[in-house]
Amino acid sequence: MKIFELTNYLESIAPLAYQESYDNSGLLVGSPGDEIHRALISLDCTEAVVDEAIAEGCDIIISHHPIVFGGLKKFTGSNYVERVIIKAIRNNIAIYAIHTNLDNIFGGVSSKIAEKLHLENTAILKQKKNLLNKLVVYVPRTHVEIVRDALFEAGAGNIGNYDQCSYNSAGYGTFRPLEGADPAIGEIGQQERVEETKIEVIYPQIKEREILVAMYASHPYEEVAYNIVTLQNNYQTIGSGVIGNLSEPMSEIDFLRYLKEKLNLTVIRHTELRGKEVSRVAVCGGAGGFLLADAKRSGADFFVTADYKYHEFFDAEGQIVIADTGHFESEQFTQELLLEIIRNKFANFAVLITETDTNPIKYYC
Repeated sequence: MKIFELTNYLESIAPLAYQESYDNSGLLVGSPGDEIHRALISLDCTEAVVDEAIAEGCDIIISHHPIVFGGLKKFTGSNYVERVIIKAIRNNIAIYAIHTNLDNIFGGVSSKIAEKLHLENTAILKQKKNLLNKLVVYVPRTHVEIVRDALFEAGAGNIGNYDQCSYNSAGYGTFRPLEGADPAIGEIGQQERVEETKIEVIYPQIKEREILVAMYASHPYEEVAYNIVTLQNNYQTIGSGVIGNLSEPMSEIDFLRYLKEKLNLTVIRHTELRGKEVSRVAVCGGAGGFLLADAKRSGADFFVTADYKYHEFFDAEGQIVIADTGHFESEQFTQELLLEIIRNKFANFAVLITETDTNPIKYYC
């Protein structure tokens, strides 16, 4: 298939619009129209991973972390980033990164950790705001069902675990067609009064183009009366981290053992234990220290994340136990997640998980 077929699907799951401002997710090397036959999935894109792709006959590498974060001004091979890009281009291997956009969806990186820990009743720990809009459109009674169904089909009206959500109120509209108009109802120069329904639906901002196209295509009027409002509501399925419950409470020591086993950990750095049972757990793949206050507010007994600095551990203040598993370790199952996502759509496309250990941190035990 073509690269864009794969990347369009991945971006339908984790839209690039949901990546953080500092990030550089997306197609980094290659042309969207190039053909691909075999993919290699990795957490990081290193020279060794490119060598593995060459050996395995893979023509695209899908990594979680982007090999390029800032702009490259030279391609002299003076550092590993430049060498990776040069080698990929020379061997016609595309590189695609799916980073914080995959972090920021429910069902993404942190959800995979929660799944490994068998957490129940999971939800986004810190939901993002200002990502939803409300469309208000005025429709003649004869076309209410047609327009509303078209909006639903285009992706409007989804709220949490519900779809086809709308609010409808009756009224009437007035208008007078002027010279040059081509009215669906009424005559030039005469005021018309039409029984109408005001339809209100919520939709993700990234779907606005599709929503408006559907509205115009299904609406009978030459000039459609509508308005759009940006909402400050939380977007329930977009945000950082995940919170959930253990099926049964366990002691803190037992939970640390459980955590070590389920996440295949060598070591766990953690704050002082509180002598309380563990029932509720917050998780965040990668560096999640910015979510500590949210983890506390959520009632979590443990906060499982990575990249904590010495002084940051003091911020637990005896209110929660911070468990730092290591960055690579917290995100290692992202490779498995990507394999599942791709195979769910492209069952006959060859996809491999790298056998290269890209973790730059080693432990002496």
